[in-house]
Order: sequence, then C-alpha cells, then structure tokens
Amino acid sequence: MSPRLFWFAVLSALALAGAVRAEPTALTVMTYNLRFASETPPNAWPARRPLVRDVVRRLAPDVLGTQEGLYPQLKDIAADLPGYAWIGLGREGGSRGEFMAVFYRTDRLEPVAFDHFWLSDTPETIGSATWGNRYKRMVTWVRFRVRDSGAEFYFWNTHFDHEVPLAREKSAALLKRRVAEVAGSTPVLLVGDFNSPAGENPAYSLLTDGDFFQDAWTRAQHRTGEGLGTFNDFGKTPQGGTRIDWILFRGPWESESAEIATDKTGTQYPSDHYPVAARLRLR
Repeated sequence: MSPRLFWFAVLSALALAGAVRAEPTALTVMTYNLRFASETPPNAWPARRPLVRDVVRRLAPDVLGTQEGLYPQLKDIAADLPGYAWIGLGREGGSRGEFMAVFYRTDRLEPVAFDHFWLSDTPETIGSATWGNRYKRMVTWVRFRVRDSGAEFYFWNTHFDHEVPLAREKSAALLKRRVAEVAGSTPVLLVGDFNSPAGENPAYSLLTDGDFFQDAWTRAQHRTGEGLGTFNDFGKTPQGGTRIDWILFRGPWESESAEIATDKTGTQYPSDHYPVAARLRLR
C-alpha cells in the first residue's frame, strides 16, 4: 500500500470511529413516588408490590428516581428487579426515614460519584429543616458513566415539601445553585415529586427560567397521558389534575417521548402517584 493510501485508510478509520462516538446516547428515565410502605389495607405494600414491579418492568427505565420509599420497601423492589442496583440514604440518616433512591441498570450505567444533601439552610446537616416544613426534605445525586459510549451525566432526585410554598421555592433556589456548582457543564437530569403544578408556580419558574432546566414532558415529540395529573390518591383524584412529578433536563438532551403511566389491576393502584417516564437522547 502506498503511503498516501495508508494515511487515507487511517484517517477514514478515525473519522468512522468519531462518527460512532458521536451517536446520541438513548436513555429511558423515570420518576416514581412509591407511597411509603404501609400494612393498612386496601393499599398495603404487599398488595401494591407486584404492581410496582410490573409497571417498572414495562417502562424499563435505565435510571429511576423513587420518592418516599422506606428501606425494607426498597430492598423488596431491588429483589424484584434483577439487573438493577440502587443508591440512597434515609432522610433521617442511615436507613431511617424515606429515601430519594436512585435505581439504575448495571449493564448500561456505572456510578462514578454520588452524594446527598438536605433542603435547608444547613444542607450538609443530616435531617435538617429550616424553612417551616414539618418533614425533612433532601436530594440524592449520582454521576453516571454510560458503559457503551463513555458519556457522563448527573442524575438528581428530590421530593419538595407539600405544605409550605416558601420551602419549595427555597428548595428550588438551593438545588439550582448546587447543580451549577457540582455539575458545571456536564449534562444533568433532575427528577422528583415537586408537589407543585408544572408551569404554574414559582418553584418551577426558578428551575426553568432562562432554560436553566427544560421540561422533558413539554419538550417531548410524543406524549402519552396528555392532560393527566400525576397524583391519583389511589383513584380518588379526578384524572384531570396537575402534573406535580417532573423530569427536567439540562444540557444537550432531546426528549423523544414521555408517558404518565396509569397501570393498575382492577381497583388496585400501585401507588397514589402515577410514574412518569421519558425517552431522552444525549447528543
């Protein structure tokens, strides 16, 4: 082979490799307020557990943020979802209290860093609450590497207060500052139960102003469950409620599709919230 043909072949191979690496990374992302485990019928955890398993398996998320899960409940879910691992911490510290757990497919994603902080004036203090809210609120974040492409992104999971609007607004402001400090220019996914209607409250505006975050639901090319609220109260709330469970993104993501999943069996709902899933591509 002549030197000219040799270098042409080398450059062509490099260009092809670059094109392969440039292919967008597709991920299915999900957020789900599980409703904490209770033994009280008709919505006791043993009755709901198989329904939670089934809806998660159907939606098949690569990464899932759960809210309200208790430690034994999360262990049940992990046992029901082979192929997933999870990261989390109880909001009272250790295994105590509700978790902002992050489940992920081990064949697709590798965690390279994670941390937790509390939504308060003293974020590093375990169990802190300083904005008038009765219940402790927190964030768990994980930095992931996609195994097949090497791309990295942050996944942040939270649960805002349901009673105090000021606490939600301060939570949004703190979260926005922390994302800027920790993630920098790395792509970010933010999921959770924000206890606020998307598009209609200051907390949402704080997070989305200037496209700091974008809403995977409104940006989706295709939506399933249009017009549904995500809090169903085990079937007591009319379906035309508000969307308080969000998937937001920051960085070069494209939202292909989004779904509010209304799976149930007879009159049994898996949770008092509907899960939300989105199919995203990271350019």
